[in-house]
Amino acid sequence: MAAMNLVSAGVHSFNLKAGKRFSISKPKGCKLGPRAALVEAGPRGDGSPAALQVSRGDLAADLQAEARAMARAANASVYSPELLANKYGSRPVQAAKRTLEILVALGSFALQLLVDQRNGTLDRNKRKRAIELRGIFTRLGPTFVKLGQGLSTRPDLCPPEYLEELAELQDALPTFPDADAFSCIETELGMPIESLFSSISPSPIAAASLGQVYKAQLKYSGQTVAVKVQRPGIEEAIGLDFYLIRGLGFFINKYVDIITTDVIALIDEFARRVYQELNYVQEGQNARKFKKLYADKEDILVPDIYWNYTSGKVLTMEWVNGVKLNQQAAIESQGLKVLDLVTTGIQCSLRQLLEYGYFHADPHPGNLLATPEGKLAFLDFGMMSETPEDARSAIVGHVVHMVNRDYEAMARDYYALDFLSTDVDVSPIVPALRDFFDDALNYTVSELNFKTLVDGLGNVLYQYPFNVPAYYALILRSLTVLEGLALYADPNFKVLAASYPYFAKRLLTDPNPYLRDALIELLFKDGRFRWNRLEDLLIEGRKDRDFSAKDALQPVLKLLLGPDGEELRNLTIKEAVRVTEAIILGSVADTYNSAPSFIQTLMINGNGNGALTMSTADLEATMELRNQVFRIWGLLSSSENFDPALLQPILQVLQQPEGRSLGGRVVGGVTQRLAARLLQQLLRIPTVPTSSSL
Repeated sequence: MAAMNLVSAGVHSFNLKAGKRFSISKPKGCKLGPRAALVEAGPRGDGSPAALQVSRGDLAADLQAEARAMARAANASVYSPELLANKYGSRPVQAAKRTLEILVALGSFALQLLVDQRNGTLDRNKRKRAIELRGIFTRLGPTFVKLGQGLSTRPDLCPPEYLEELAELQDALPTFPDADAFSCIETELGMPIESLFSSISPSPIAAASLGQVYKAQLKYSGQTVAVKVQRPGIEEAIGLDFYLIRGLGFFINKYVDIITTDVIALIDEFARRVYQELNYVQEGQNARKFKKLYADKEDILVPDIYWNYTSGKVLTMEWVNGVKLNQQAAIESQGLKVLDLVTTGIQCSLRQLLEYGYFHADPHPGNLLATPEGKLAFLDFGMMSETPEDARSAIVGHVVHMVNRDYEAMARDYYALDFLSTDVDVSPIVPALRDFFDDALNYTVSELNFKTLVDGLGNVLYQYPFNVPAYYALILRSLTVLEGLALYADPNFKVLAASYPYFAKRLLTDPNPYLRDALIELLFKDGRFRWNRLEDLLIEGRKDRDFSAKDALQPVLKLLLGPDGEELRNLTIKEAVRVTEAIILGSVADTYNSAPSFIQTLMINGNGNGALTMSTADLEATMELRNQVFRIWGLLSSSENFDPALLQPILQVLQQPEGRSLGGRVVGGVTQRLAARLLQQLLRIPTVPTSSSL
């Protein structure tokens, strides 16, 4: 909800200080509570809402204010299928009327689909029918608007055309009377509105499916705030709808074989989220948690909550001056760049998904504002979701498997990601993944269009018995929305290119065993170290502002020097021998090439290839390996926070018995190879042994 949009010109306010008073007709069933239900309004410092809010930096006062807000929301509704069944099961007439309304709307749509199927035009008319379904959901009201938005994140349930159209569902619904809103504020907060605000906009500056927002000024602090008020009767409306929808879910689970997902579980999960949105104190707590986790970055803004002006049906938060992220011209007129803001949003989305696992579950453009200072402001924290800890690492591993084109491992990842039950055979899925990704990965990962990737993967998910978890679907939607916004500013923008530095940083620095193993899998192939992959990771990782050179590769080094690293040590020793030899031979070649010609003629027997008996291809490969290692060291040492002391643990370990053994094996291997080179030089043997027993 774009609750706090600067682009709401023409908004006027009632000036309560000037003596102008609201004439509020109280809606039926909405009585004004006692004036002292919270605390009495008065001068600052007397315990008034304003006084307490001014001192919100005081943690104790803030916690007390939050506790009072929670007490006011003690009777907030919680989703319970049993309670809904008891309530509406005894109201057959009301249920029948709403059922008829829904059946007529959805039945006509289903009939059109049946006609399309019989005429063989089902695929051709997908886009048209998706647009019609979006209109039907809008007309059926808040529950179905939310349902449509939920379906727009489920590629396992809907084809791509429906996903795109349902994603466009907006919360913009007709506003409800302002008198009802103002009366509800007084009821919820227990005080006359003129005691709370010195001014408040006479009409809402934003309206959504569950409520509408006013701009106001706190009476005692003068702070400008946004006041969100819940739509009257919304609990009754969505309660009846979910009761009926759940009954439909039972029917689908029992008789519709084509849908493999547990529809009842899906409905219950979604209903619980919508009911959580109805508790504005919960939304305030969500905002506070989100701010604590992610607003530590200077380019992220999350509004403060004013707990003394908040209840189950009223939410008061800091007003944020900003422009919707999809209003490119208005953003650029302030000297800001949409792409910079989108990149900030992508980095924050990745942190939400993969670091803390707590993320914004309603990331449409109206909930993202660009502030005049260039910050990205997040709004509307009613719907939040969480990524399981195991899944966070599995997602990064999934990206590694995609880069390596290891489709068997990608298919197995779906077990860890909870896409598939462990009793499902993934072998039929592998060819489908190969067919799609072999074509998609003809480009580098950073050149891939994220929407194309999601659409292609969505087709695979739709064809097989996948059950896409809500967290995964929602984050895909978030990144797709951000890429869509960026494409308006730059048609060549690629969200994966903007995401890759984060993945590279996590792989290089995260001590999580799963990610450490994924890094080793990425760097080693067929017993050889892929220096080009390490160089690419360092180049990309350095682009992330949180990259730390002192943390890079530390997880791998700990494994290498630990008791469980024998296999990795063997691989590393062989590679260390190759690198050391390359550095020595490269130095010899450089010395030879820089020597005067008469000195070169004095080299051993005037060998045609210089000082070394090596083919041109071998010499070039050796020099490239040496140069690559030097470049990698340069990338590390030139990082802002590089500290040579990061090598201290390695030196300490090398002084221990096992470390000395490791170093001895490397020295022995290098000595053997150099001795073989020298012998070849003397005997003119044209080939060089490619390995040695260490």
